[in-house]
Amino acid sequence: MKRTFAIPTAGGKACAHFGHCQSFAVVEADGDQLGEVTFMEPPAHQPGTYPKFLADKGVNVILAGGMGVMAQNLFKENNIEVHMGVSEEEPRSLIESYLRDELKQGNNLCDHGTEGHNPNCGG
Repeated sequence: MKRTFAIPTAGGKACAHFGHCQSFAVVEADGDQLGEVTFMEPPAHQPGTYPKFLADKGVNVILAGGMGVMAQNLFKENNIEVHMGVSEEEPRSLIESYLRDELKQGNNLCDHGTEGHNPNCGG
C-alpha cells in the first residue's frame, strides 16, 4: 500500500511542538520501501494552514511530537492519520519504526488540555 508521511522537523529531526517546525520531512512509502526524504518549507503558520498544505501534497500520515486539538481535528478532516508523542529522531527511522509496527508513541507533547489554544502547538 502506498502512503505519504509527513513529520514536522527542526534541525533535521522530529520536533516536539508542531507549530515550531522549520520544515516538514515528506516521504513516500510503497509497502515497506521508502523513497527519498524531502524537506518542504511550510507556508506561514496560521490556524488551519498546515493541514491543508500537507493534504495538497498527498500526505496520508503525520507523525509528530505533539499538536493542539484543533490541528488534530483539521488533519482528520483532511483524511490524514495523526500519530503523536513520537521522539525527536530522524524522520526515516520514525517511519521505518511505524512500518514495522514498532513506533513508540508517548503523550501528546503539546497537550495543554482543552482550555484555550496554544499557538506554539499548531492548528
